[in-house]
Amino acid sequence: MTLYIDPPQWPGHGRMWSHLVSDVSFEELHAFAASIGAPSRAFDGDHYDLPAERYADAVAAGAVEVSSKELVRLITDAGLRRPKRRPAPHPAG
Repeated sequence: MTLYIDPPQWPGHGRMWSHLVSDVSFEELHAFAASIGAPSRAFDGDHYDLPAERYADAVAAGAVEVSSKELVRLITDAGLRRPKRRPAPHPAG
């Protein structure tokens, strides 16, 4: 089982965030996330958003540190990349 995490460089909600992914399956990803106490609400389609203060926990539990570019390549090559949801267009006035 190998999970990957990128550096906490993504700002949001007054914090910096990392992305946690699997290159095998979402089941593996969910199991790992649960094992480190990540809430299910942190799952964002194809990855978990982890705040910077949880980065070391994920690495200590076995997540491999990779660049953001490498992380996207890994999940894309594994067929696990899901396109970002786009907001629905506003109806014409």
